[in-house]
Amino acid sequence: MNFPILSYLIFLPLMGALLILTLPYKKLAVIESRSRIIALITTIITFILSLALWHNFDEAVSGIQFAERSEWIDGYNIYYYLGVDGLSILFILLTTFLMPICIISSWHSITHRVREYMVFFLIMETLILGVFCALDFLLFYLFFESVLIPMYLIIGIWGGKDRVYAAFKFFLYTFAGSVFLLIGIIYIYYQLGTTDMILLRELAPSFSLEVQKWLWLAFLASFAVKVPMWPLHTWLPDAHVQAPTAGSVILAGVLLKLGGYGLLRLSLPLLPDASLFFANFMMWLSIIAVIYTSLVALMQEDMKKLIAYSSIAHMGFVTAGLFSFTLIGIEGAIFQMVSHGLISGALFLCVGVVYDRMHTKEIAFFNGLTNRMPKYAFHFMVFMLAAVGLPATSGFVGEFMALVGVFKYNKLLGALVATGIVLGATYMLWLYARIMYGKIVNPKLNDIEDLNKIEQISFWPITALVILLGIYPNSILNSVHVAVKQVEDVYIAQSEPDEVISSLIIIDNE
Repeated sequence: MNFPILSYLIFLPLMGALLILTLPYKKLAVIESRSRIIALITTIITFILSLALWHNFDEAVSGIQFAERSEWIDGYNIYYYLGVDGLSILFILLTTFLMPICIISSWHSITHRVREYMVFFLIMETLILGVFCALDFLLFYLFFESVLIPMYLIIGIWGGKDRVYAAFKFFLYTFAGSVFLLIGIIYIYYQLGTTDMILLRELAPSFSLEVQKWLWLAFLASFAVKVPMWPLHTWLPDAHVQAPTAGSVILAGVLLKLGGYGLLRLSLPLLPDASLFFANFMMWLSIIAVIYTSLVALMQEDMKKLIAYSSIAHMGFVTAGLFSFTLIGIEGAIFQMVSHGLISGALFLCVGVVYDRMHTKEIAFFNGLTNRMPKYAFHFMVFMLAAVGLPATSGFVGEFMALVGVFKYNKLLGALVATGIVLGATYMLWLYARIMYGKIVNPKLNDIEDLNKIEQISFWPITALVILLGIYPNSILNSVHVAVKQVEDVYIAQSEPDEVISSLIIIDNE
């Protein structure tokens, strides 16, 4: 491909946002309608462009593809450097796939300041795609931090009654953690004179273990909040409960993946000795996240809070898989991030459907919905079963691979992580039983309507993809295998042989 496809991909949503802002003043209803249409068309074209990127992506190539590089800050060795590999292309596809669904799901639920809402979503898509394409550390940081702004505004303007509190908490937690990331970037640039993330794979591991530890902790302060890991997770339930439905979809589906992506892109390959040193620490934090937040989810009376805590538990599988240092564990963590993005986003869409009708998310308010909403019950069932890891769904593949990796790392830790599957099945099945089964007792539910056409358009693509990935996981695993092997090669090159044998278990899963 002889044109800068990544720049087109990143800035196309921004162009759509600018087009919406330049709409001539007419009746408010006309501006709102055109804003929705422009946003939808823009996100669909962006998704098609990402499919073209994937079609031309060579799964057998280990290096960076579609690279774009030009001097950004003259004389300081800082570049506008973009590129993708098997680690990033899946998250690009996930982002562009979910964005049109978010626009469709907001078609009728967002009724005030529609133009601004669509503009913020398109700007956020540009910033998210920039994170996954950036290969210059400073450029990565700018995209990584700027994502906070549109999400902060989306929660603060279109959220629930406590939206201002939730928005400030979200912003302060995530921004405070990233200050340490910036300090780490400045130190690396001062010592090595470059912010080229590919070149840093060769240079950064030369730091002493003591320096790597401090840099690793600086990175963790930012990435752990984004995941979010226990005990830095408390902002997430509030943000989810107050955010509009589409905001929760992107927050759970994509923004939580920025932390895992940062660990995978930066912490593991750049600081291998420190990553090995802190492996047990990360494992225990992951175990606490899986067990503790699953137990908290069991106690929730709000559907959104329950799903929010379940997201933290599922991301615990991701961090455990990453720090198992096995091919199958890391690939399982990546698969789990993609799968969780689809499943959790869909579950928040399910909550949004009944909230738009009844204006409540309280579990006790609902019962017997299968009698009035059979189509809704079907989709909710698929997503619920995928969330608990039912075979033939995407949720099973990611959790299974991550668990195998953890068991290879340490059997006891693997058994503890596995308790999350039992607890997850408990709270998700209990949630489904309470709101779906039995006779309708609440008279307000007698006239509740099933999914309309727009809502079905939102649900069916995710339902189909959750099942497809569960049946044919190689459709995305083939893309990541070579890239994960590269991460493994960093450990083989930088670690002592005895350390590699004891800490890194190599599994050939081809």
